[in-house]
Amino acid sequence: MLMQPHTLIKLVECPRDAMQGWPHFIPTQEKINYINALLRVGFDTIDFGSFVSPKAIPQMADTKEVISRLETRSTTKLLAIVANVRGAEDAVLYDSIHYLGFPFSISPTFQQRNANSGIAEAVNRVEEIQELCEKCGKEMVVYLSMGFGNPYGDEYSDEILLHWAGEMVERNIKIISLADTIGLATAEQISTALNALVPNYPGVEFGVHLHSSAQHRREKLQAATNAGCRRFDGAINGIGGCPMAQDELVGNMDSLYMIDFFSELQMMPAIDTEALAECVKIANNIFV
Repeated sequence: MLMQPHTLIKLVECPRDAMQGWPHFIPTQEKINYINALLRVGFDTIDFGSFVSPKAIPQMADTKEVISRLETRSTTKLLAIVANVRGAEDAVLYDSIHYLGFPFSISPTFQQRNANSGIAEAVNRVEEIQELCEKCGKEMVVYLSMGFGNPYGDEYSDEILLHWAGEMVERNIKIISLADTIGLATAEQISTALNALVPNYPGVEFGVHLHSSAQHRREKLQAATNAGCRRFDGAINGIGGCPMAQDELVGNMDSLYMIDFFSELQMMPAIDTEALAECVKIANNIFV
């Protein structure tokens, strides 16, 4: 039986997240080749680069060169991460970029570490970037980073996460991704948060950006799916993690695992499996 389109998930492939903490610089041409290959697979979105200070994330210093040499025939949408208004102003100049992603940390310590700002300033940045997106025909994606706890001892509760999700909805943010930045989330936490958010904000698309060991990935995905989440971030082979977070990085949710998982549930949109196999080969050569 064919599933109705609304039951299908959106898979966001994140080579930017895979690359940004890699210990040696990945040549620009290799990035271009890899992302162009990913654009042939059929992912909903590719999180391809970031407009941030090259001092903060040296690996992403060539994002402008990369974007200028990506294929434009793909139906896959491109997402770029920005950390402030200046980065957003750079990103909106590119017609091929559909989404601007902004990491808003609900941990004050991580907000300072990751974006050199306090929470109040980050709220102002959300408002200014959202205004810029609306003016320039882009969509903003807000990531609630450290969304399930943090390693710094900052106060955390489900209520804090839900509060900030509500604050983003009030600012007309239509896509909010709950980000488990260092893999702390339990299936119960994921379920609780999404069961509170998805029914209460029907006009908002809630996603998850989960980091996970192989041991816990199925239960986390099951919890999110059961709670109505249909937007999932991942990276081929589970590579990546935020270099600003802590020393021991927990990898991204493995896209290959998610493809199998959602295919079992008949929730996976059609993809080009030959193109995917080619991407795996390229990834195995880059990330060594």
